[in-house]
Amino acid sequence: MNAPVVLVPGLGLGPESYARTVEHLTTPYHVVTLPGYGEPAGAREDLHPRALAVALGDKIRDRAVVVGHSASCQIVVETAVRYPDLVHALVLIAPTGDIRLSSWVDRAVRLVGSAIPDAPKLVRISPQYARTTLPSIARAGEASRHHDLAAVMPQVRAPVVLVRGRYDLVCTAEWLERLAQLSHGEARTLDTGSHMPVVTNGPEVAALIERAAALPETS
Repeated sequence: MNAPVVLVPGLGLGPESYARTVEHLTTPYHVVTLPGYGEPAGAREDLHPRALAVALGDKIRDRAVVVGHSASCQIVVETAVRYPDLVHALVLIAPTGDIRLSSWVDRAVRLVGSAIPDAPKLVRISPQYARTTLPSIARAGEASRHHDLAAVMPQVRAPVVLVRGRYDLVCTAEWLERLAQLSHGEARTLDTGSHMPVVTNGPEVAALIERAAALPETS
């Protein structure tokens, strides 16, 4: 029997961001939102990926394939390290966390450049950002900007699948390969898409999630 799936939206996004992916899933799933990642954050909430990993761990009911997108990949990796018994496998979609490219200016330029190829498919995303609220997104983004994902990846013991779109300037091919090497995981670059493959490449992303869910359980 396949492991269930837990999906965490990217920074500012909500459950709707996975709509084009989950319509191709046959494995049971649920989407978990977090402060800054689908929910507005309280003024005093700690939005660092390590803190949000605790919140995510509290919401995972059974051992599952945990899926992150963009900045939420940093959260799900921290969850896998902190709660290894809860994580059957990780699927990291367009992961951020490269502190070599973490300035706001660099991120903004890369995000805009990555959005251009997929712009017509992303027009319905803005209401999700409004619900999460811009102050929450800014605070969560600042916290993720200082989180070094490469330093955490070697601690992951679960199988890891990493995927990016071909035209993604935020998650580069070099960065994806580096994370794969650090985690002994599998890196895949899709032939199309950019930083939002959960929206633009739903069938391909769903197939990778299904494959991870079907992996035999490791000790």
